[in-house]
Amino acid sequence: MNLNEQQLYALIGEDGFARLIAAFYAQIPTDDLLGPMYPPDDLPGAELRLRDFLIGRFGGPPRYIEQRGHPALRMRHAPFAVTPAARDRWLALMSNAFTVAQLPPEAEAILRPFFLQVANHMINQPQ
Repeated sequence: MNLNEQQLYALIGEDGFARLIAAFYAQIPTDDLLGPMYPPDDLPGAELRLRDFLIGRFGGPPRYIEQRGHPALRMRHAPFAVTPAARDRWLALMSNAFTVAQLPPEAEAILRPFFLQVANHMINQPQ
C-alpha cells in the first residue's frame, strides 16, 4: 500500500497514535537523559500534546492547533538542552515504542523519517 501522510490517521486512528505515544512516555520517567527534561507532574500533559500534534499532522482532528495554535516546535523546546545525544535517545525510545505499539509497516514507513527530520531540527545545542 502506498500511503500518503494525510491517510495515516485513517490507517491507525486514535488508538494507534495513543499506543505509540503511551509506549514512548512509559520510558521517560526512568530515562537518565530525557527524564529530567519532563516535569513528572506534566507527563500526562506532554503525552496528550504529542499525541494530539501527531494526530492533527497526519490527517486526524486538529485538536493541537485548536488548543495551542501553531506548533512552533523549536521555540517550545528552546528551554531544553536538545543535544545530538538527546536527539539520539529520543529516537531510540521512539524506536522501542514502535516495537511495543505494533503499528502497520506502512505507518512506520511514514513516521520514522518524520521523527528523524523533526528530531534533527530540534537540536539547539552542541554536545
